[in-house]
Amino acid sequence: MEARHLRYALALAEHAHFGRAARSLGIAQPPLSKQIADLEREVGTRLFDRTRQGVFPTAAGAAFLARARRALDEIAGASVDAARAARGETGRLRLGFIASALLDPLPDVLGRFGRERPDVRLELHEMATTRSTAALVAGELDVTIGLGRPQGVGAEQLVSVPIGHDHLVAVVSSTHPYAGQSSVDVGQLQRQPLIVAPGEDEPAVATGLRTLLGKDSPALSGATVARDIHTIIGLAACGVGVGLGPSRMLAAPRRGTWFCEVTPRTPLPDLFLSFGARDRSPALNAFLDVIRTNCPDVGAALDHRLGPRRPRGPQEDAVDVAFQDARAQGRAQAQDQGQGQGQGQGQGQARGSVASAGSSAP
Repeated sequence: MEARHLRYALALAEHAHFGRAARSLGIAQPPLSKQIADLEREVGTRLFDRTRQGVFPTAAGAAFLARARRALDEIAGASVDAARAARGETGRLRLGFIASALLDPLPDVLGRFGRERPDVRLELHEMATTRSTAALVAGELDVTIGLGRPQGVGAEQLVSVPIGHDHLVAVVSSTHPYAGQSSVDVGQLQRQPLIVAPGEDEPAVATGLRTLLGKDSPALSGATVARDIHTIIGLAACGVGVGLGPSRMLAAPRRGTWFCEVTPRTPLPDLFLSFGARDRSPALNAFLDVIRTNCPDVGAALDHRLGPRRPRGPQEDAVDVAFQDARAQGRAQAQDQGQGQGQGQGQGQARGSVASAGSSAP
């Protein structure tokens, strides 16, 4: 049994005449009669009464047609769902990110992506760069935003582009001796208890701090470890010490704190967007399109690595139109079937059989 058999049966029920049904389907009457007879043999019972007044569904036919309508609706719906998934309008996207990315650029990117792709399920995981890289390589994430270019086993399988630049700043309590200063130097930092990110989570940052303060700096070896920038700022506000972190911390001011530049100016590892080189999932492509729109410089880097976005071709547009037509046709069928149902039942009662009308397109 094929979908066309269901359409033929629905058309015959709608027109109550083999000739009219065949014309609506765009086929000759003999093939339609043969297909209906074949369908009845496959089902194992007569589906239509052939009378002088017309052709009407039997009780078995009415039951069959009800299921046939639902089956064709499901087929049309499957095509529409497939098209939406292929365009990245549905599906799942698993994003791993460091906390500082929530200051920039993630707010604008996630806001836009949510508005443009509301039916894509976003799974967001805040985690350190080393962990998110490992999860990406293992296939547990689709895309990550972390500090520094991914390193280690499997990193060569990733596409990574810089998405933000940063430098080191210090944050202290408003009662700290350094509060009010525009900057602090290395000597001042060496004399203060420090608050830093854990080296095992953010090795690129740890390397930068060792370069600035010295590999065996007592200030670093005795530093308080905080796993995200909000904790660094919070501990500094409590007077625990001098917090060191990325300049994007300036976007998260907190009452009772003071930010200072660090001299000499110390660049931190770039923020990197990474994903699997072989991953071409529509949801990921949709996310990258939002990145391109919100971050033009990143978009240029992506185009350099992946090639520019391919414009949609006329065949793809035609497919989308066909899917929309199928959905509209399904709605029209449902309306016609509802109207035909009452008419068919009235005719069937006069002949002692259960009538049911339906409509279909070829």
